[in-house]
Amino acid sequence: MPFWHGDRPGRPRAFGEAIGALARELAGAPPAEATRRLRERHGLDSRAAANLLAYLREQREATGEVPSDRTIVVERFVDEMGDWRVCILSPFGARVHAPWAMAVGARLGAGPERDVESIWSDDGIVFRVPEAPEPPSAELFLPGSSEVEDLVVRALGGTALFAARFREAAARALLLPRRAPGRRSPLWMQRKRAADLMAAASRHPDFPIVLETYRECLRDAFDLPGLVDILKGIETRRIRVVTVDSRVPSPFAASLQFAFMASFLYDGDAPLAERRAQALRVDQSRLRELLGEAELRELLDADAVAAHERSLQRLDGAYPVRHADGVHDLLLALGDLTAEEVAARASAGAPVAEWLAALESARRVALVRIGAARRYVAVEDVGRYRDAVGVVPPRGLPEALLTPVADPLGDLLARYARTHGPFTADAVASRLGLGTAAVRETLARLEREGRVVEGEFLPHGAGREWVDVEVLRALRRKSLARLRREVEPVEPEALGRFLPDWQGLLEPREGPDALLAAIERLEGAPIPASVLETEVLPARVADYRPGDLDLLCASGEVVWAGVEPLGPRDGRVALYLAEHEPLLARPPAPVGGDLHARIRERLERRGALFFADLAREVGGFPAQVLEALWDLVWSGEVTNDTLVPLRSYLRGRPARGRGPSRAAARLRRAGPPGSEGRWSLRAARWGQAPAETDRRHALARALLERYGVVTREAVAAEGIAGGFSAVYEVLKAMEEAGRVRRGYFVAGCGAAQFALPGADDRLRARRRPGETPETVVLAATDPANPYGAALPWPETPGGRPQRAAGAVVVLVDGALVGYLGRTEQNLVTVLPPGEPERTAAARGLAAALADLVERGRRRALLIARIDGVEAALHPYGAWLAEAGFVSGAHGYVRRRAAAADLSVEPV
Repeated sequence: MPFWHGDRPGRPRAFGEAIGALARELAGAPPAEATRRLRERHGLDSRAAANLLAYLREQREATGEVPSDRTIVVERFVDEMGDWRVCILSPFGARVHAPWAMAVGARLGAGPERDVESIWSDDGIVFRVPEAPEPPSAELFLPGSSEVEDLVVRALGGTALFAARFREAAARALLLPRRAPGRRSPLWMQRKRAADLMAAASRHPDFPIVLETYRECLRDAFDLPGLVDILKGIETRRIRVVTVDSRVPSPFAASLQFAFMASFLYDGDAPLAERRAQALRVDQSRLRELLGEAELRELLDADAVAAHERSLQRLDGAYPVRHADGVHDLLLALGDLTAEEVAARASAGAPVAEWLAALESARRVALVRIGAARRYVAVEDVGRYRDAVGVVPPRGLPEALLTPVADPLGDLLARYARTHGPFTADAVASRLGLGTAAVRETLARLEREGRVVEGEFLPHGAGREWVDVEVLRALRRKSLARLRREVEPVEPEALGRFLPDWQGLLEPREGPDALLAAIERLEGAPIPASVLETEVLPARVADYRPGDLDLLCASGEVVWAGVEPLGPRDGRVALYLAEHEPLLARPPAPVGGDLHARIRERLERRGALFFADLAREVGGFPAQVLEALWDLVWSGEVTNDTLVPLRSYLRGRPARGRGPSRAAARLRRAGPPGSEGRWSLRAARWGQAPAETDRRHALARALLERYGVVTREAVAAEGIAGGFSAVYEVLKAMEEAGRVRRGYFVAGCGAAQFALPGADDRLRARRRPGETPETVVLAATDPANPYGAALPWPETPGGRPQRAAGAVVVLVDGALVGYLGRTEQNLVTVLPPGEPERTAAARGLAAALADLVERGRRRALLIARIDGVEAALHPYGAWLAEAGFVSGAHGYVRRRAAAADLSVEPV
């Protein structure tokens, strides 16, 4: 099923978003419902819908992901000749994929992969890497957003596309004349003549036809701005890149393979002009000028332009119209307005219709027809509108008001420019009901007078716009002020918005690959075992299954290790990828004792052992051996093949009087709870100890991957030996090498802060106006919760929160609004003082607490006290009642719908 693409320039993401939305919609619906949606919403018949669903299902089964606007799949496999094929599966179209493939070819041209061949289509790119000893890294095929334009320009001159476009441009410019105008020239002869002309033109960097060919390729054939936007999304991790190794091509990759074979089947027949690589040199500054990439396109801030125009149009609410005289002044300042447009600029509930009627009866305003609309104008302007637009003046106006002026249309256009941001001639012509040619001619005259300027000003705009010179100066100042604010540190709440998004909690994925990606982010982070599989991993992996983690551990891909004990049955543990464990492992803290020494000696001599064999060789009572064994686990010396004993140890022995199942009985005959599986010494697998430099570099990389922005406080909260100084020198060297950025990104944190490229931009991203604030429920000990670690806890009236196992925090738009302790009975609220933020935060907190029960994370939830006060007496109880909590004798309680008939008991 080929992806559908449009051909509008600069819009690759719109079609990718449509495809991604469709894929997500179909993935979450039952087959019958998905078929119905495809038939009703997209016009497919039943057979086409069934084929589409089967195609998407096969792709998901093959790669685990369906390419979309949020996910790009890099698939690698070996072809029949033993060469590596790398397929980039994306929905962004050939106008993006073509320059992408060229940039990768130019990037690899000097490396060992210089013989890489590629082909692109609307559905992706195929690269052939001959005789590679190992799978090529996916990073080789993801050029940087800052370098991609230079790479494409450098590679473009040697392509068949450039040769063909050059030939067409030269023919249009009559540089390839025909000897006999009445006869057709053979195509091979045109190619030869064009190749000779291109060889001669390559010696002149500013040759017009060469520049025109570059412009045509980069703007008409390619969508280079769209490619830069996509690569920035990859760098800031708005777009995920999933790498998949397969034995046979997936369905999407198979269709690309067919195009690859068709392209190279007759490769030797390509004409000479299309296969010649011309050593073209081009004046880059002249090319940028020709492409219309004016500096202001990148300088002016879109939000600053919109805000300033609302201010000029009196739509920002700063000075609303409050009386009839204000309406008259408004029409003099802005020009013609409809009654609705006047009302939009007046105070709420103002009698605008009465004011307009009174002004019209007093002959201070006039209602005239301009184009197809009826608008009000001040009587002082009626003469201008009559001479410029052709409106009919109302009867009875004094002759002095109808005296012709020297430049009526120029006056109207100058006022329009003063009260608007950058605008097109078509927009103002449509507003005044005039032809575009007359408007352009008058604007050109105003430009010669220095009153307006023409250029390319609007960010993401197309074509040329006009703007008043004073408005342009104001836009420059405001855009520069916004840019300066962007490099200023963000408020602490921004880190609360950033971390859950950075760590994948806002859009959890499914399956073992998603679990492996989550573990990569959490490597080495100390997490209480009691919340690891109940709160932390389920927040990142949709439909989390403990068996998936056991499978990764049993297969040797993942290792778990104890960090320190917490109480009698809990402790902090850390997860590692097996190949990273020697680099990231914390130094163990050996425990003394004769029994501990015997266990250590047996495991060192015999290797991995089951508990029954270990207890028999060590001697002693099984309970004592198990206690000593778990001392070694919490010290970081011993681990197990799976997490089964950890779960069993957390639960302890079952309550008396409940008959165990046969399987449980068999397990207990093998050993007490917490003894299951094979035990081994961690250090025995490491071999030679890694160098200290390598270990610190790996630790710095892990912290950057986990937090995006590494602060002194976040490192201290993890209890890393040596603290921030252990990684500071590495981070400093990475900054000097251009791998990370250093700055003061988050206010209130230490001055030395380091961020991955793209993470700082994502940190500063703000919620769009009108967008609903994101509500996130986290375990207080989750690394995605910055409070109590990178950020201090806010002042609370009902007690001081702690990063305790079992406690829960609720963040609304990054700000901490609620804390629920491990006893789950005392709710601490941190609501903002002002409205409407306070109401939004209160509702978000109540809905989040109710969602804990509805999603099955709690069987029931009883809130007995709020901020240290009995819940029945606290005003916040009304918000809990609105969210579905029921007031009872012990407080506010919420149970799942299926258990609503059960008696209420304290949780």
